[in-house]
Amino acid sequence: MIGSQVLAFHPMAVQLLAAGNSGAHDSRLIIAALVGIGLIIALITFLKLNPFLSLTIGAVIVGAIAGLGLDKTLTVASVGISKMIASWVEGSTVSPLLLAWFVAVLIRLATGSATVATVTAAGILQPVTATLSTSHVSLLVLAIGAGSLFFSHVNDAGFWLTKQYFGLSVSQNIKSWSLMETVLSVTGIAVVLALSVVV
Repeated sequence: MIGSQVLAFHPMAVQLLAAGNSGAHDSRLIIAALVGIGLIIALITFLKLNPFLSLTIGAVIVGAIAGLGLDKTLTVASVGISKMIASWVEGSTVSPLLLAWFVAVLIRLATGSATVATVTAAGILQPVTATLSTSHVSLLVLAIGAGSLFFSHVNDAGFWLTKQYFGLSVSQNIKSWSLMETVLSVTGIAVVLALSVVV
């Protein structure tokens, strides 16, 4: 029950960030998202607040930091975050593999869904593939997959499934499941970068 409430509510905060008003700068939106996620995790883990209440508080804080009005903060926006990320990707000089991983990580943290992170990051990075060899396109796919696994937390259905199945508290699940997913993601991008040197 709580897990479904979490999944239904938290993506609203992320979509609101992307919808932001014209006065909000891109970096302000990213800071708002990171502060909101950190606050939600802290409220659930350390203060033992109800996850739904924590997500509600987090969404309001995200909206306040991003400079949105309360009316926008409490309504679901349909605009995605991908336009902002796409413009950042095209102007970057960082390795496309590392960039693909990082974009997938951001989307994963924002939405909680590995599937959404994979599909969205692939769409955003599609223009980059034109400049890569076939083998590096394959590595790009692996980098996106690795990024989509990064730090599963309270907005991820898998987080709640493992918590319930293993009878763990939220903080125990963050220390085990979330940490394991993060190690898996970082190891994955390290292997992909190592392969890119050889292939």
